[in-house]
Amino acid sequence: MRNHTEVDNLDDRRSPEVTLDFPREWVEFTDPANTDHLIRADLTWLLSAWTCLFSRGCPGILRDRPADGCCSHGAYFTDAADEKRVRGAVRGLTRATWQRYRRGFANYTQVDDPGDEAPARRTATSHDGPCVFLNDADFPGGGGCALHAKAVRDGVHPMVYKPDVCWQLPIRRDQEWTRRPDGTSVLVSTIGEFDRRGWGAGGHDLDWWCTSSPDAHVADGHVYQEYGPELSALVGKAAYDRLAELCAARAAIGLIAPHPAGRSG
Repeated sequence: MRNHTEVDNLDDRRSPEVTLDFPREWVEFTDPANTDHLIRADLTWLLSAWTCLFSRGCPGILRDRPADGCCSHGAYFTDAADEKRVRGAVRGLTRATWQRYRRGFANYTQVDDPGDEAPARRTATSHDGPCVFLNDADFPGGGGCALHAKAVRDGVHPMVYKPDVCWQLPIRRDQEWTRRPDGTSVLVSTIGEFDRRGWGAGGHDLDWWCTSSPDAHVADGHVYQEYGPELSALVGKAAYDRLAELCAARAAIGLIAPHPAGRSG
């Protein structure tokens, strides 16, 4: 397995990625709408200048298929509700809008290790490589994710149609109930960066990953602003509004622990 703590320059377009471990600044607060919900948020990530480069020079996670972006592999579903939402959206796709058109849930999804007690289901990959929902750039119906494009046509946010992992990236949410010393319990939602380790051991073998690359830290604004709808869906509207207030206040006085991928010079 390659060590991607400092990734080699894969070609002239790619800057070396920064190390995965560096000082980060966090904020912790109680959800205004639920006193049993505690938010822990990575300000270093949310105040970074990261932005998605898909179709804008993204070199892709596989060196020999840069046009795929991060769609080279199928997307794993989080639960039955995730599957149901995508299944409903697919019914609205046609051969004119979906290049790798397939009828039937079983034909556009696949199960890894079906013998497991809880087999993982994901969107299938096509015979020529990427996720079956990825349209090529020169497809007459439009390039990119067919589900994303349908959402744009329908005037809804892409999270309404796309698998959870697709619309959440590069935000990572972990949740667990924590028992406090006084015997009370609180649900802790941790919001942070979906770095290479978020993919498991295989994440270290990706040829490139955007969150650690200076190439993707080029936005004029901050992640918490660009991903407001996604963060609202992940922690609730009231919690997001409070998070946005804290991020704006912190940005106004200067970031103590900046993301190293965003440093200049």
